[in-house]
Amino acid sequence: MKSYHIITFGCQMNEHDSEVLAGMLEAVGYTPADSADAASVILLNTCCVRETAENKVFSLLGRLRRQKLENPDLIIGVCGCMPQQENMAARIAQLFSHVDMVFGTHNAHQLPELLNRVSESRKTVQEIWTGSRGVYEGHPVKRKEGVRAWVTITYGCNNFCTYCIVPFVRGRERSRNKEDIISEVAGLAGEGYKEIVLLGQNVNSYGKDLGGNQDFASLLQCLEGVNGIERIRYMTSHPRDFNEKLIKTIAGSKKVCEHFHLPVQAGSSRILKIMNRGYTRENYLGLIEKIRTFVPQANITTDIMVGFPGEDEDDFSDTMDLVRQARFDSAYTFIYNTRPGTPAAEMEGQVPEEVKKDRIQALIKLQNKISLEKNMEEVGRRQEVLVEGESRKEAGLLLGRNRGNKIVMFAGGGDLRGEIVKVRITGAQLAHLSGEIVET
Repeated sequence: MKSYHIITFGCQMNEHDSEVLAGMLEAVGYTPADSADAASVILLNTCCVRETAENKVFSLLGRLRRQKLENPDLIIGVCGCMPQQENMAARIAQLFSHVDMVFGTHNAHQLPELLNRVSESRKTVQEIWTGSRGVYEGHPVKRKEGVRAWVTITYGCNNFCTYCIVPFVRGRERSRNKEDIISEVAGLAGEGYKEIVLLGQNVNSYGKDLGGNQDFASLLQCLEGVNGIERIRYMTSHPRDFNEKLIKTIAGSKKVCEHFHLPVQAGSSRILKIMNRGYTRENYLGLIEKIRTFVPQANITTDIMVGFPGEDEDDFSDTMDLVRQARFDSAYTFIYNTRPGTPAAEMEGQVPEEVKKDRIQALIKLQNKISLEKNMEEVGRRQEVLVEGESRKEAGLLLGRNRGNKIVMFAGGGDLRGEIVKVRITGAQLAHLSGEIVET
């Protein structure tokens, strides 16, 4: 029996790419295996944004060597962002001769053809396009069961932040046609999905390459009218492109959720300029103020990096001060990680690791304090919660998300998955809220 197992590293974009890979495999007769040990094809869909992700891939490939020796017919493939890096495919071939297939982000649609070539020749196949050749529509998608579905609206990135490798491995921005997106979302509504998450490296720049008056705000307005979809989310946004039209569109929408994820990366205008982020700390704080003016109930989250080359104590102090002023509901915090091929990797003033560790701990401590305080402010409020199912951590409790994307746990009988229920918040922890149903 032809079976497959996909192991995914990285972001939501990679997770959705794996859904497309699974869909293509099942369309040509493969079935999902319960584990990698039971599969006839194993795909590693990789990420290279951080070195730790690459190291995990290399470690896993080393462990798969024994499985390949025990089962020579097993096909092992490496795809995604890692192979798009210069010389990476050759490195994989040199270190891991048991890998049968290597392909990148631009030609993932060739998976069935590449599999046939491997099966027929029993030789290693490497097929990596150096650039995109357009947007490919119509691929089957094997989505995970649940109430939420991911929908890609743009591919690639034009921002070229000096620390980021994404534009080099994902290519330049390409927007999908509005009609194709609306058709996909309508199909998802017909399948019973209640929430969609629009994906792109920078969703705010949607439509810039299409001409005319197409933009992200207009797309949201069109999707508002799709019957059956109850909630619309999106990620990720770039603060530079988050304009007043978009804020007002979200404020006036019934379906677009009031969760704003706006990666700030640093609180120092000097560092932001070196990062090529395109805004200052004052611009960013002004954007936060405008969002809260139009959307008072906004839940604002962010990404923050510490230890960027040249960051001194004053710069880090600016970041801490921005966090105090912005009062994010939560933040994804991380240490700057050198990525070969990016301008930041060659910059002077690389920050010592022990300094990075001290700074990240101080930042996490501050943000955790604010996050808990923000969650405590929710106690006593009634909120709409979209039920996702039973909690895996707390037996007997249901789990869902409020419109601000915060996890809410509560007791409830019957099969409420996919239902929006009214919940009164009765308690707050750092990672979730607790509540009780007051109306179904």
